[in-house]
Amino acid sequence: MPIESVESLRSHIELAIRVELSTIPPYLFAMYSIEDPGSEAAILIRSIVAEEMLHAALATNLLLAVGGVPSFGDRSYVPTYPMDLPHHRPPLVLELAPCSLETIRDVFMRIEQPELHGAPPEPDEYESLGQFYHALEIGLDEMSEQLDLFENPQTELQMANPSYYRPVTFDVEDSGGLLLIHDLVTAIDAIEIIIHQGEGLSDDRWADPAHQELTHFNKLLQIYEGQSPLGDVVPVRRNPTTASFPEEIGVVSDLFNALYRGVYLILGQIFSGGPEQHRSVGLLYVVMGDLMSRSARFLVQQELDDGSHAAPTFEYYEFNGESAVDEVRALADRAATHCPDMIPIRDAIEGLSLIF
Repeated sequence: MPIESVESLRSHIELAIRVELSTIPPYLFAMYSIEDPGSEAAILIRSIVAEEMLHAALATNLLLAVGGVPSFGDRSYVPTYPMDLPHHRPPLVLELAPCSLETIRDVFMRIEQPELHGAPPEPDEYESLGQFYHALEIGLDEMSEQLDLFENPQTELQMANPSYYRPVTFDVEDSGGLLLIHDLVTAIDAIEIIIHQGEGLSDDRWADPAHQELTHFNKLLQIYEGQSPLGDVVPVRRNPTTASFPEEIGVVSDLFNALYRGVYLILGQIFSGGPEQHRSVGLLYVVMGDLMSRSARFLVQQELDDGSHAAPTFEYYEFNGESAVDEVRALADRAATHCPDMIPIRDAIEGLSLIF
């Protein structure tokens, strides 16, 4: 069905946010399983994750611009695995799986597959994300002729300061960054950034005009074809659960999941605007790029009874106390008590001014 109402438009943009966020844990899990985190393959996947977070931010800005309200604190925003990529047809199962050429080919490259020439826009059941985003473009364009969609773009709530996003290795500024969305032109610009960085335009390998950054699909193809060798992969357990780990490992898994849930709470703060937005953005980078990463690297080094290794479970963590921050600190202290290797991470958390 075409997008013909404001309510439908907002729900489809929310779907876009959820789709972008749902791809991040499988990419991170695969990246964490690569034995050499400094390998080109691992850094290529990391660069994809950075842009998926950018795409989620752009989609959230778009939702705000058309009068919507994101609900990052809602449990439904946090994906669980294994799961189907929302609305993808045929079904595409997302799992937490060790990185392999098969996973690269059969899952990741299908997520990022380019839109074929002449493929119809698909707002509900899509074969490529390009089709879905082009349906959003059409909906925005047609509805803008009838309604003032951007009457209240809520610019004060958007994450739009260009300094909040800086390209990582293998990414370049010219492929696009954060945008303040306040009219149809800026809305379409944001969608085009998402399409070009992820899938590109059919057989176009590049995400930028100067041909300095490969699209996500072609970054993955470079790993699959061996130009960026995958190297050794830790035999991490597929779709692990915290409950299946011994206690001394489970406490670290709980901490990781609490930090992961904290990411969503921080996103909620970022898109609430206000003077603390800059601080919240900085905290997001610290939690995802440092604390979660270090906890994950500890987990994948832990061998289990069956010979497999532990790994982050990306399970929903329910904060039970009045203060999520106090609970994270208590979990970090407990993890350090059971696993002395976690003491530096505990100390780093203690030294942070957490605000979620």
